[in-house]
Amino acid sequence: MTAAPDPAPHPAPRSVPYTTTSASRAEDSGRDARELQARVTAVTRGGARAAVLGVNDGLVTNVCLILAVAGASSGVTEVRIAGLASLIAGAFSMAAGEWISVRSQVELFDGIVGELHGLAQRNPRLLLDELTSKLEDSGLATDTAQRVATELPLEGDRFVDFTARTVFGFDPGEVGSPAVAAISSFGLFTAGAIVPLVPWFITSGTAAIIASVTATALASLVVGGWVSRSSNRPMIQGASRQLAIVLVASVVTYGIGSLFGTAIA
Repeated sequence: MTAAPDPAPHPAPRSVPYTTTSASRAEDSGRDARELQARVTAVTRGGARAAVLGVNDGLVTNVCLILAVAGASSGVTEVRIAGLASLIAGAFSMAAGEWISVRSQVELFDGIVGELHGLAQRNPRLLLDELTSKLEDSGLATDTAQRVATELPLEGDRFVDFTARTVFGFDPGEVGSPAVAAISSFGLFTAGAIVPLVPWFITSGTAAIIASVTATALASLVVGGWVSRSSNRPMIQGASRQLAIVLVASVVTYGIGSLFGTAIA
């Protein structure tokens, strides 16, 4: 009797790169989360705001001053001196203003945190009720919100930090950095202000005016596009807005300088 042939072995199951794909997605998600956290930190600590204000002020302020002086038929030396003076004065002014502004903000929030600590000791029930109400407003069921609130330790920074974020909408650890704001403002105002000034150390007259306006316009396009991209808005929108501001300011200040120059002459 002929033995039945052995059944053909089943092919080994093909491996599905599920683990690899999942790991890749987890890595991408982790990177996205870190990038988003870095952006949030920069915004809340004042660095991003100071950076945008600094470079924009540097661009617009110095190109306006330079064109006003140039429009008054001043020589290249006068334009250089005026541009350098504006750069130095503006950079220190921006840094000092941002430091004072953010320092005051930090002190105000520190005072609120101190009051929260005192309230947590004097009347914790009030904070628990407010916390429960906020958790319910965010979509949690009443019993879940109450359980979350009551499981928090009433003493220590953890309870105050959670209450500050949930009830009052701010993170005590991310209220701003005066040093970051001041340094960002100083450096980026300088970077912005030097753009319209550089052509005047290379050429003079009409060529310098055209080069100064062109360089400032290109820089404003980059800044406006970057801000819009960071805000998830069309880059063309922010770039066009920045360009329009620079062009209008340039025309107005050059015209004023020309009028004053003609009147004085």
